Amino acid sequence: MIWQPFILSLQVTIVASILILVFGLSIGILLARKQFSGQIIVSTLLNLPLVLPPSVVGYFLLLVLGRGSPIKEWFGIDLLFTWQAGAIASAIVAFPLMVESTRAAIANVDPELEAAARTLGSTELEVLWRIAIPVAYRGILAGFGLSVARGLGEFGATLMVAGSIPGRTQTLPLAIYDAVQMQRYELANIMVLIMSAIAFALLWWVRYLESQQPQSQQQHKKLQAFNATHRRYSKATSQLFSSSRFYR
Repeated sequence: MIWQPFILSLQVTIVASILILVFGLSIGILLARKQFSGQIIVSTLLNLPLVLPPSVVGYFLLLVLGRGSPIKEWFGIDLLFTWQAGAIASAIVAFPLMVESTRAAIANVDPELEAAARTLGSTELEVLWRIAIPVAYRGILAGFGLSVARGLGEFGATLMVAGSIPGRTQTLPLAIYDAVQMQRYELANIMVLIMSAIAFALLWWVRYLESQQPQSQQQHKKLQAFNATHRRYSKATSQLFSSSRFYR
């Protein structure tokens, strides 16, 4: 009774995490790198799932995935009341956490480091892959951890689009609700402990990454000091070389 919703929750969370990582990381980087008209409106729309009631998010998903939608009518894909619909609902609700964390982490990367890489001939993609993401990876991972925790605990939107079918779509939060409704408190207690332990582990990991941030900043300052010393040494060397050629 416990293992079915537990395994189903893991299955839904893994698929939702992949969606969050791919789309959340891409859009977060885009918002941090590019300035375009209407960016505030786009950012506001992306953050709506954070403040809307889960039932409202679930209703929007019903319109997108249900009868009359292009996904069902044009492509013949019927996802309602499947675990895949639950994964999409979890990803949509947790998506803003990943986007905002990625955007903030990438935006805080020192532009001097990126400019130095460009002067050495790196392309924008190489600057992003070799400089920006390695420097900002703790913030990105922290946002990913929060998104996974949020997706794991999703209830309302999942219930709207996937239902609560035991063995098919009933995840741990839905199973806890059913156990309480049937007054099976011992079973509910065990599942609540499992959910709390997983959420605690994820949040501890996020806090651990944040606690490592000052150490990273110190290393970054050392790197800046090294770069400044290197630039002064290069300038002095070039001046000495020019002077020696002048006296020949």
